[in-house]
Amino acid sequence: MGDSAAELYTTKADFAYLRVKELILSGELVPGSVIAQAQLARDIGISTTPLREALRRLKSEGLVELDAHRDARVAALAAEEARDLLELRRSLDPLAVALAAERRTKADIAAMRAAAQGLDPLPGNPAYAQLVAHRKFHAALYTASHNDLLIQTLDGLWDKADRYRRLALEVERGQDARDRKAAEHEALLEYVIAGDAESAAAVMREHIDTSLGAQAAWRLRKHQAGQTGE
Repeated sequence: MGDSAAELYTTKADFAYLRVKELILSGELVPGSVIAQAQLARDIGISTTPLREALRRLKSEGLVELDAHRDARVAALAAEEARDLLELRRSLDPLAVALAAERRTKADIAAMRAAAQGLDPLPGNPAYAQLVAHRKFHAALYTASHNDLLIQTLDGLWDKADRYRRLALEVERGQDARDRKAAEHEALLEYVIAGDAESAAAVMREHIDTSLGAQAAWRLRKHQAGQTGE
């Protein structure tokens, strides 16, 4: 991508932010790796000034670490963060779909059905577009809650969570597990549209407890325990 692509965005810093975020979430920029800023700026067709602005924004979201010398690296994955994300999602996602079942509008239902079209459980090493499709479906569900603070909170959690999903997918899921996730997506859609808040919340709790995020938290905790000899 060159300047012509960057010019499609409001500012080059916005373009840099979105492009670097995509590189992080797609796994092209590996967790814990140093970001060669001059090379990266050249690769995406901008100067280092908007790139540094983008990196500061990504730091505020916990995706990048910057030190006093302005060196940058992709934030490492951590067992504690994986646990924290899982604990929050266990509480907030069931709440969101329960509210969605009570408050969804015709427009919400249309958006949820559109997002569900062609949605497949994430494969190993998913493309960025597949992560986006997965997010779009879940976002359509929690947006129907019409609770702005809850929507903003779940939006903020999602980018962090995608990095842990990718870690979990390093171990390929069997077809049974993929089929189960597809069935859960269908049930979530059905219960929210039907206005069944209790059933929607119950399916979402199961969805989170057996999620890629839960698997990643378990793997990181096990790895950390092995390092400390616990």
